[in-house]
Amino acid sequence: SNISKIKQGLATCNNDKFLRLWFEVSNCNSNFYCKERKITKENPEKWFPYNKGGGYRNWYGNNNFLVNWKNDGLEIHEYSKIPLDYAGAPVRAKDFYFKSGITYGLISSYGFSARFVPSGYIFDVGGSMVFPEVDLEGLTGFLCSKIANYSISSLNPTLNFQVGDVRRLPFNKDCLEYIKNNSKACIDIAKKDWDSYEISWDFKSLPLIDFAQELNNLETTYKNLRKHSRNTVNEMISLQEEINRCLISFYGLEEEITPKVQIDKITLTCNPSYRYGIKTTQENKEKKLKTDTIKEFISYSVGCMFGRYSLDKKGLILANQGETLEDYLKKVPNPKFIPDNDNVIPILELDWFEDDITTRFNEFLRVTFGTENFENNIRFIENSIGKDIRKYFLNDFYKDHVQTYKKRPIYWMFSSPKSSFSALIYMHRYHRDNVSIILDKYLQEFLLKLRAEKKTLERLDSSSNFTTGEKTNVMRKIQKVDSTINELQNWEKEVIFPLASQRLELSLDDGVKINYPKFGIALKKISGLN
Repeated sequence: SNISKIKQGLATCNNDKFLRLWFEVSNCNSNFYCKERKITKENPEKWFPYNKGGGYRNWYGNNNFLVNWKNDGLEIHEYSKIPLDYAGAPVRAKDFYFKSGITYGLISSYGFSARFVPSGYIFDVGGSMVFPEVDLEGLTGFLCSKIANYSISSLNPTLNFQVGDVRRLPFNKDCLEYIKNNSKACIDIAKKDWDSYEISWDFKSLPLIDFAQELNNLETTYKNLRKHSRNTVNEMISLQEEINRCLISFYGLEEEITPKVQIDKITLTCNPSYRYGIKTTQENKEKKLKTDTIKEFISYSVGCMFGRYSLDKKGLILANQGETLEDYLKKVPNPKFIPDNDNVIPILELDWFEDDITTRFNEFLRVTFGTENFENNIRFIENSIGKDIRKYFLNDFYKDHVQTYKKRPIYWMFSSPKSSFSALIYMHRYHRDNVSIILDKYLQEFLLKLRAEKKTLERLDSSSNFTTGEKTNVMRKIQKVDSTINELQNWEKEVIFPLASQRLELSLDDGVKINYPKFGIALKKISGLN
């Protein structure tokens, strides 16, 4: 407490109303790099980074939420019935908003963890912050060290770390000179790791594609990426152990604490021992990491199909409400991979449509890793995820997407009751005629194709050249097609046609929790979303 201010921050009093996960809203309506409060009065943006603490992670990360702080938090003040110049609870520590500092996890069964926070954030109680008067990166290193963990567990042996516990940590600022460079290196590594996944707002491109270079072999590329990840984890171990060694010597605790760092305490997403824990074998962790890395490649491909990302330009491309392919082409004039035109991508058992998601994925794979090794690459993908790519899209992709995006998906799946027909849309590109396009261009067209398929099967059934067994097989197919036609006709009549007639308008500012249920049973149910 002698060398820093330690503050609890904002309580919105209604998180559902005032908080969003960053990817729910329009990117142009968010300001991720605001330097001071007065800018929120001058600029039109509504959403600003909000530090809520989060799970066990050191150095950098857990940056997920935005808060509505437009016009210096006018709506929050009005909701709480307090004047704008008020600075007590629930709008605590307003003078510290948007300043750089260090946050720490309020509750954790894994131990105390701390993270560097650049300027631009508001913070809450669960994401309380330290604002030092000494070297910021160096103090982050101290708080991430075994000395800090040893000290705070002595002061408070519970799982709940309070502001008072952090204030009482024994600290000598003379040690900073010896650890600040290594601490900065750890922060840089952790930031790069956090930004390597599309859940980060500073995500630029997929490391697996970046590592491809001139290779056309996906398996070799993955091995190169994995080798790089191991080296990164080893570098982090070396840096953290050097920080620990220095501090242990400085505090004279050589007989109390070892500088060694367990690999599961290296809190990088690329580290499977941290990502999956230590209760499983190394072989299982490696297998799971390969599976998840390939699923991230598939997810990125879908982002490119919708124009959220581009192989030709880093970062977000289409991430604002109502943007179109024309908006994409203004930013990326000659793309290697062209996004979907109508914001509807069908997911079916067979390639009934030329823009079917499996067809488009195969095209994406050829563009990114070439045609020469396509069969080997698709085999590696399917072996990694444990199933045929079409079956993955049919049965697992959406579940994985919902999990990755914390039950606030940005791609929405329209799906009939038995999933005989499914199609994805990208909510940022949604427009009021999107459901009509699903109905007219895809669902009704699919029904026409099914009826034609039924007639073909009926002609085969009446053929005298077929054996009894072959006719039985044809009859089963006719029954299956009949069942699908009945399912989709009812869905069209009772769900999709009425919904298309409504031509619903959305506001991304309302968030997925409000917007998704507007489409009722037309969309795939997400347990817990409501």
